Amino acid sequence: MHISKAEFLCSNTEVSKCPEANKPEYAFIGRSNVGKSSLINMLVQRKGLAKTSGRPGKTQLINHFLVNEQWYLTDLPGYGYAKVSKDAREKFTKFINDYILERSNLVNLFVLIDCRHEPQKIDMEFMNWLGECGIAFSMVFTKSDKLTKRKLSESIKNYMDKMLQFWAEAPVYFVSSAENTMGRDEILDYIEKINSGLEKE
Repeated sequence: MHISKAEFLCSNTEVSKCPEANKPEYAFIGRSNVGKSSLINMLVQRKGLAKTSGRPGKTQLINHFLVNEQWYLTDLPGYGYAKVSKDAREKFTKFINDYILERSNLVNLFVLIDCRHEPQKIDMEFMNWLGECGIAFSMVFTKSDKLTKRKLSESIKNYMDKMLQFWAEAPVYFVSSAENTMGRDEILDYIEKINSGLEKE
């Protein structure tokens, strides 16, 4: 997929204020500081489209972007904020959950996983919740450039083994790096394939 245009549309905390649900939508979510905004910028090749920060919890709104005037890309707040108040965490959790469960045109949720770490309880619980709710999702392992090929393979295998303890079949996954654009073509081709299938329906 060639990205010819990517533009910011709006930010909000209410599903009712999201753009009209008339185009396929792909949302990105993950633990705080997983590299979500950097990945989004890499995908659309626009350095400052999604705001990046070294401070976890920077994204605190549902941010909508329109890509090629054909589909929505959504940057969701991270979960597992270590440095925000309990009230703020509960508020974020509510509007993230509302968005995931109520956004009718949400086609796929990309769950970002930092490949440098062991499988995290919060990630596993979140993905299991998605499965229970029947939400289509894929996994994206980020920061792959930080590991050797052997360590990266071991890390991904650990995660897949863990997933298969709960799932009959592991979800589709991608391996990415915002630094060297690894995974960009694969993720965009996946989105294009889904969009093509929707057009035929």
